Amino acid sequence: MYKQQQEHRQSLEDPEGFWLKQARELIDWDQFPSVAAGPAAPGAEHKMKWFPDGKVNLCYNAVDRHIAARGEQVALIYDSPVTDTLRRYTYSDLLREVRGVASMLRRHGVGLGDTVLIYMAMVPQTLFAMLACARIGAINTVVFGGFAPAELAKRIQDCRPKVVLSNSCGLESRTKIVPYKPLLDKAYDIAAYRPASTIVLQRDQLRVPLDRARAEYYWDAELAAAAATADSVACVPVASDHPAYLVYTSGTTGMPKGVVRPTGPHIVALLYGQRYMYGVKPGETMFAFSDFGWVLGQSYTAYGPLLNGSRTVLFEGKPVGTPDAGQLYRALSEHDVRVFFCAPTVVVTLRRADPEAHFRAKYDLTHVRGLFLAGERLTPEIHRWWIATITGRAPDPGAATVACPARIAGLVSDNWWQSESGSPMAGICLGLGDSGADVAPVKYGSAGMPIAGSDLRVIRVRDELDDDDLVDEDPQLANCDEVGAIVVKLPLPPGFPTLLWNNEERFFNEYFRRYPGYYDTGDTGMIDSEGYVHILSRTDDVIKVAAHRLSTSSIEEVVFAHRDVVECCVVARPCALKGSVPLVLAVLRTDTAPAAHEQIKHDIVQLARERVGPIVSLYPENVVFVDRLPKTRSGKILRKMMRSMVKIVHGNAESGSDTDPNVCPIAVPATIEDPAVMADIWHTIASICRK
Repeated sequence: MYKQQQEHRQSLEDPEGFWLKQARELIDWDQFPSVAAGPAAPGAEHKMKWFPDGKVNLCYNAVDRHIAARGEQVALIYDSPVTDTLRRYTYSDLLREVRGVASMLRRHGVGLGDTVLIYMAMVPQTLFAMLACARIGAINTVVFGGFAPAELAKRIQDCRPKVVLSNSCGLESRTKIVPYKPLLDKAYDIAAYRPASTIVLQRDQLRVPLDRARAEYYWDAELAAAAATADSVACVPVASDHPAYLVYTSGTTGMPKGVVRPTGPHIVALLYGQRYMYGVKPGETMFAFSDFGWVLGQSYTAYGPLLNGSRTVLFEGKPVGTPDAGQLYRALSEHDVRVFFCAPTVVVTLRRADPEAHFRAKYDLTHVRGLFLAGERLTPEIHRWWIATITGRAPDPGAATVACPARIAGLVSDNWWQSESGSPMAGICLGLGDSGADVAPVKYGSAGMPIAGSDLRVIRVRDELDDDDLVDEDPQLANCDEVGAIVVKLPLPPGFPTLLWNNEERFFNEYFRRYPGYYDTGDTGMIDSEGYVHILSRTDDVIKVAAHRLSTSSIEEVVFAHRDVVECCVVARPCALKGSVPLVLAVLRTDTAPAAHEQIKHDIVQLARERVGPIVSLYPENVVFVDRLPKTRSGKILRKMMRSMVKIVHGNAESGSDTDPNVCPIAVPATIEDPAVMADIWHTIASICRK
């Protein structure tokens, strides 16, 4: 067994001893917990609390405790190619800045248990504000900068912040400015709520007037007014289960879920993942390419590296276009990054913009030890391209696994976690050994092996329980290699929430009602005979073709194998004969000749029949080429939106209604990067599916 498997087994057999040991070794407590887990009430096992009598402060562990040994070490690297800014902050600098913002918040009445909404760009002051809230026991929630007013209003209504912190603007590129203040004002009107104070950081690219009569204040002026008391703002110890922050899931419809992150268990889980899975050592640099508004940015750009005494990179820009496809490679090289983390879509974007990796060739990346991907399924085709691009060595196309080199370097690995977990549930642990021999091989198509504390299981899906409202009173475990619903057996590991903000009933119904005794991840997949976890798709991305369940990701993997395809998405198209069949929406290489399109369609169909089987029922007329796919600002393909489009067109056809290809009846998702792509896709789907 690899050390990762040994640790996983130990964490399940002796959770009390295992997690108390981690709590003692990883963080500094104001009051060390006497037990790892408090007893859960019968029927409320999903609400079990970790380290229940402990007291701790996140900001102290992320900043103050490092001052004696690492005060002059760089903690934060702000790299903004959109403003041509590069600035480094030591831990001492960070402490000074965080104290200043904490004093400013105190001056505006923020204290223990108050909520603060942060609607800001990827600038250092955003991180200062997050840590300042933790310092004084306030609960922050970071909303992705530039979010549409309606979605911002939902979050304001739900958490009712005492103070809102914002920027005058965000920057999409060197020339595209997004004014934040008008979006925020409109959100206040929609929410019919205003906080006690709104504090706005002016940026040089756009300065906006503020209205003191409406409790609007200039950040720099308020910071200066609070400077005299900044040094006296001490860290406030909070109970282990005190909410560190809220992270709202970015659903396309309805009220977003406010996941409550408990302070003590979250710190322990973050540091365990930081050191033992990602293998980041104190003093080293980790670069997690994500906005603070998303869970990755919060866990492993903001908190994880700082808790570990490492350096973190705050990058304001995009993988391409700011100004070219080489900026991420430059940052990896220039900042001596040892571990890099991004979504697979980032790699897809780089591959499309620079397929021969000419920009990569300009930089020395031999120091990069690990490259992790999460957020969407990592297809083997993209996985192999990323390995070849980073290491310069083309992997064996026939190999199912990649062994870690003797000297751990350039290992590219998928891992799997969710907004709810806050840290990984499956992956390949780089930090549990001194050499590559200690590290389990990476397996293509797999998210790795379970991480300590995550008792992952697969529940057999029964056709008679297809309705989402039905409860499986007797969940049956699937066999090895059998596809089913991925669940976590209770109790949940440290870091998971014990409630949703203001909605305890929804918390139970969303995650625990369907499979009693388990947390329903909402993902479909399998665990193979070697213990590797394969996350295939979201549960609602499974296509039922002639009574056979097929994962859309397994079909997408085949489509990706065609050399002319750079991006693709598969959704279900209703079929009178087979229930549903796959509809492929694919983006081709820019140099693909239009005359070759029909042949490519036939090639893709043939590949699907060979690799998935004839049951796949993919036909050339259901392979559609588009210029772009609709995505969120974090790079995820909006599959649910496209599924809804297909259902609407099909429903119209069944009822005899006509579908107007020029007017999409679906509301624009709050997370969409470019609404124009949505209109193009609607026109395509409406034209194809009504035939």
